Amino acid sequence: MLGDKGYDTNAIIEAALAAGMEVVIPPMKSRKVQRDYDKETYKWRRLVENAFLHLKRWRGFATRYAKATASFLSAVQIRSIFLWANHILSLSRVNTI
Repeated sequence: MLGDKGYDTNAIIEAALAAGMEVVIPPMKSRKVQRDYDKETYKWRRLVENAFLHLKRWRGFATRYAKATASFLSAVQIRSIFLWANHILSLSRVNTI
């Protein structure tokens, strides 16, 4: 489970551990006993959050016009392909300069 400091509660951490998840949540400064967490894995949180940010910019996703699960999943996959393609194109432009 990957989360920010706002999810650093004993109840959430215990539930995640009981479900067999690895918890990657940095501890709040106010904790008396600071927990260790994988800082390298935590860096991926930004990537995941940015992906959702880009998906929400697309009006069809943000307003969820496709109410059926299959249609909604298809819309997410199509939009993700476009985001990935734009990313690859931007990388190729940077490497050619």
